[in-house]
Amino acid sequence: MPASWITPELLHAFDSAHTDAHRVHSVPGCWIERFGRDYLISYTTPAQLTDTRELLEIWCATHRLPLDRIYGKHLADKEADRLPPALLKGDSALPVKTSVSENAVRYGLDFSASYSSGLFIDQRANRVAVRQQPTHKLLNTFSYTCSFSVAAALAKSETVSIDLSKKSLERGRDNFLLNGIDTRTDAQRQRHRFIADDVFGVIPYLKKRGETFDTIILDPPTFSRGSKAKTFRAERDFGSLLELALLVAAPRARILLSTNCTRLQRHDLESIVRSTLNPLRLHGTLQPGESLPDIPDAAMPTTVWLKLE
Repeated sequence: MPASWITPELLHAFDSAHTDAHRVHSVPGCWIERFGRDYLISYTTPAQLTDTRELLEIWCATHRLPLDRIYGKHLADKEADRLPPALLKGDSALPVKTSVSENAVRYGLDFSASYSSGLFIDQRANRVAVRQQPTHKLLNTFSYTCSFSVAAALAKSETVSIDLSKKSLERGRDNFLLNGIDTRTDAQRQRHRFIADDVFGVIPYLKKRGETFDTIILDPPTFSRGSKAKTFRAERDFGSLLELALLVAAPRARILLSTNCTRLQRHDLESIVRSTLNPLRLHGTLQPGESLPDIPDAAMPTTVWLKLE
């Protein structure tokens, strides 16, 4: 197979790490992700879809991997054109809700729910960082299905997950349950909270309560519409988001800044951090996010970790 496909050695490494959610193929404008026994082709042109679909079946047969279904997702520029993946091959009677493993952590998927199936695999290294470094209390903004919160909870951290979508947070609760954490019990309700509201309204409330967090996740969408029709644009509002997060940051807190906005490169995020910290007379060190062996660097989100001093 061409170099755009992952090597047998990398595939073996994923299996050894109990990871069946990863990319298997990447070229500009088209890639394939493995989600257990299902595969998702994200494509720009119909020709890319046709070519990669044929090669995918050959690749799975070569590596003796089961292939239940193939989904296709057109990469649309406009939000209104972003549709859930379409089933291209496989039994339509199979459950659309499944689960996958990432470093032995389980995450639920739903290919029919939205444009995204439920797990952003390009954040895998950052989830590992959350799980491996001690955290007392994590704040997960724009939390979607709460994958960062699950990683922190498995490391014995308390978590607060904020998202406008109640449905996404319910899927987040399901992710906790998949990993043996029942957030319906009294003890776990206190340790793991889910808030369906606007981040910009919730954080001041947490500040008034005197809450602080030693790990904060800032991984917002490029564009979103919040409460009272307010809009968030990453290239315009990331500094305001960071300034808000600093209100509840504990001393020496770690803050993840990550974005898929193509207008924000690493030097832009670093500039945002400096221009936000300096007026507040705060200091910190910056570390770039780790690369992943299955995703080209050019296709990765722009990521930096800020460690307050």
